[in-house]
Amino acid sequence: MEAELFPRSRVRIAPGAVHVPDWLDADRQRWLLGACREWARPPAGLRTVRTPGGGTMTARQVCLGLHWYPYGYARTAVDGDGAPVKPLPDWLATLAREAVATALGPEAVPPEPYDIALINYYDADARMGMHRDSDERSAAPVVSLSLGDTCVFRFGNTETRTRPYTDVELRSGDLFVFGGPARLAHHGVPRVCPGTAPPSLGLTGRLNITLRVGGFRPDPERIMGDSPP
Repeated sequence: MEAELFPRSRVRIAPGAVHVPDWLDADRQRWLLGACREWARPPAGLRTVRTPGGGTMTARQVCLGLHWYPYGYARTAVDGDGAPVKPLPDWLATLAREAVATALGPEAVPPEPYDIALINYYDADARMGMHRDSDERSAAPVVSLSLGDTCVFRFGNTETRTRPYTDVELRSGDLFVFGGPARLAHHGVPRVCPGTAPPSLGLTGRLNITLRVGGFRPDPERIMGDSPP
């Protein structure tokens, strides 16, 4: 947003959780959006995620590096078209490490490379319920990048999906990193604000790029979790 009366500044939401506004400039946002559009194409492209109880997530998703499904990882789109998952490019893994250093300091950058990206697309009616990112075997910080429409990001606690939590406004270009004592905090997106994306970006809706370190040994085709329905 231009001409802020009170410019936004970085905020520590909780120990280990930091919001850095406007971390991606306009050029980097456009570059990342172009890459997301390519990754969303088949095979192993954008899909609707179905939960074990028979429901569906309202945010649609595409994965890089490893394919997430409720509640595990695989090397192929086991709950989609079955195609091998697209690789996570080195430049994106490097961006994740840069993000951690910016938000939490160089000492928080993990020794292992970032190898998983979950890219969620939210239209005006999409939501994400409170959950924990607990299907990885690494405690490396989670990196979240926002493109497009502003959202309300609800960041909670490690014990329960309910209060206490803090609602944070995430706009296009914002960075949010959580690790350390906040790594397994519950979080979600209760609301997207339609029509708030920067007009120059050319995106209707919101994209969230979440980067993680899996910590898996490169052996089985289906790495962990139950078989998808």
